[in-house]
Amino acid sequence: MTFQNKVVVVTGGAQGIGKCCAECFEREGAIVHVIDIQQGPWFVGDLASKADLERFATEVIAKSGLVDVIVNNAMPLFKGIDECTYEEFAYAQAVGVVAPFYLAKLFKDHFAEGASIINISSSRDRMSQPQTESYTAAKGGIASLTHALAASFAGRVRVNSISPGWIDTSFKDYSGPDAAQHFAGRVGNPLDIANMVLFLASDKAGFITGENICIDGGMTKQMIYHNDFGWKLEKPEE
Repeated sequence: MTFQNKVVVVTGGAQGIGKCCAECFEREGAIVHVIDIQQGPWFVGDLASKADLERFATEVIAKSGLVDVIVNNAMPLFKGIDECTYEEFAYAQAVGVVAPFYLAKLFKDHFAEGASIINISSSRDRMSQPQTESYTAAKGGIASLTHALAASFAGRVRVNSISPGWIDTSFKDYSGPDAAQHFAGRVGNPLDIANMVLFLASDKAGFITGENICIDGGMTKQMIYHNDFGWKLEKPEE
């Protein structure tokens, strides 16, 4: 999979999965444009800002012309219904859903032949914990946006999403129950996601579009029952 001189856009590329993706593409010879709210040697911008997205797209087009790959990775705000305000919930959707939509619109007439969009969703697009509404809603939104864009871009741009499970961005090696609860026997790391991103962006995935791929070590396939394998449901006290 060579991406020599291919133009790649990565949102939220300053750390974690986004940084790993950007570095992997660069090692394959790609020209990578990163946007992140953190200060650094990339385009510093807020994914929730229409003006910042427009300035970023204008800069990418001016420097590189056409775009081969977009990786929508920026992390939405993670808050639940008890503490999340209206404004914070709206901000999470702006980062997690509106920004990927608007970047696709801004680059609509500037995609190279064989271009690809990869959206980073989450296994939380299909399962939940309490107090996760802002993040979970955004991840569910981007998963659905994926197949809608795939339909609109049919024949021009392939659009797929990845739903990571537990990914430790520090590459920590877990043991015991944390590892054993995964069918794969370990917690994931950013390379587990970046490897799939590069595959989906390559010609080898030319017949894959509109798809969501869950990479979670099998964790979402584990059925859980009270008193099964020593697990007990203990309700919090009122």
